[in-house]
Amino acid sequence: MSKTIKLKKGFDINLKGKAEKMIGDTVIAETYALKPTDFPSITRPKLLVKEGDNVKAGTPVFFDKMMEDVYYCSPVSGEIAEIKRGAKRKLLEVVILADKQVEFESLKKWDNSSLKQAEKKDLIEALTKGGVWPHIIQRPYGIVANPEDEPLNIYISGFDSHPLAPDYGFALKDDKESFQAGLSVLAKLTAGKVHLNLNADGEVSQLYQGLNDVEINHFQGAHPVGNVGVQIHHLKPINKGDIVWTVSPIGVVEIGRLISQGQYNTEKLISVAGSEVKSPKYMKIYAGTAIKKVVEGNIEGDHVRYISGNPLTGEKIALEGYLGFYHNQISVIPEGDYHEMFGWILPSAKKLSFQRAFGLLSFLNGKNKEYELDTNTRGEKRAFVQTGVFEKVTPMDILPVHLLKAIMAEDYDEMEALGIYEVIEEDLALCEFVDVSKHDVQKIVREGLDLIRIG
Repeated sequence: MSKTIKLKKGFDINLKGKAEKMIGDTVIAETYALKPTDFPSITRPKLLVKEGDNVKAGTPVFFDKMMEDVYYCSPVSGEIAEIKRGAKRKLLEVVILADKQVEFESLKKWDNSSLKQAEKKDLIEALTKGGVWPHIIQRPYGIVANPEDEPLNIYISGFDSHPLAPDYGFALKDDKESFQAGLSVLAKLTAGKVHLNLNADGEVSQLYQGLNDVEINHFQGAHPVGNVGVQIHHLKPINKGDIVWTVSPIGVVEIGRLISQGQYNTEKLISVAGSEVKSPKYMKIYAGTAIKKVVEGNIEGDHVRYISGNPLTGEKIALEGYLGFYHNQISVIPEGDYHEMFGWILPSAKKLSFQRAFGLLSFLNGKNKEYELDTNTRGEKRAFVQTGVFEKVTPMDILPVHLLKAIMAEDYDEMEALGIYEVIEEDLALCEFVDVSKHDVQKIVREGLDLIRIG
């Protein structure tokens, strides 16, 4: 039965530079990269290619020795140009010199009739060999799902409430058939339900109307209302021993394309946004693209930070870097590597603050004010200060400060009792933003998840 849930806690970071609903030219970059570091669960990647090999979109590039059935595939066709390694020969990137025209591996197509009659094991084999399985994420832990597991339910958040996030309804407006095909596939992978959670504020996109094989719920509130982990917490909290799966809307579309078109097609619209972008808009790219060509000629300043993903949870990358596997936006904001004397206490209407203690006049601007923020943290690391603010931005029945302290103390029993199974990094990212003690909250959460998972 469909539910409508209103959240009372959270905080919207309203940044300048949101992408306009206009589409720029399709970008075919010279190089693309597949990065094992994008997948927290991969510990022992095994390469299936070497430098100089030719690949197509959908050609397997590597797999994880701990889960050998799941292939990680090339997003484009071309030549393996470079295999980058780090300390202790850790595999960092597989760089592909792309063809001007993308060629696809020919995979099995499924029509509506064959999809309805398909066995679960056959669909799983198609998804794992075809490159789209990494879009299916297991909770707890936020890792690539194990095909041998049986999820209680599958959850999809149909909207993103992070700062500068793309509008999925716009980005996927031409992919409704693939989206429905993806939902039909996912419905066969669980004995439970496929939940699609939508934003109760605003008009429902055509993408989400008239769908089958799915139960729709609505959520209302401030960020992190769009986080699938928060939504799961309010629909059916995860207990020890439970396994559920999550998929992003773009992941659903790629699953649908693989099944209905027989191609590993990662083409998608991403938002290029931020206060340092001259013309924030949507661009059509393939996954793993080099960002330099995407932002070329569209940046205001020369001292900026390029972020794969959103400014709150995304990854800092160089101009020569590559878009992460799970990222659907490029954010560009001013670099904040400077010292500001008394920056936290000087009255200002230009600085965003949750508690009004930083930027004392910011509350006069109202909720619709857009802020031009840089990366300066305006503070230094110190011991945890008990302010109660973490609880105000976490719309879940957990105690964030106590959980973080339990992780830092490596207290397994306390971590479990305090809700480690219900969160991943993004669910407590706002705590990092409002933290007066400047802790790396997201890093701490990932360390805790790895401790519980690996021991």
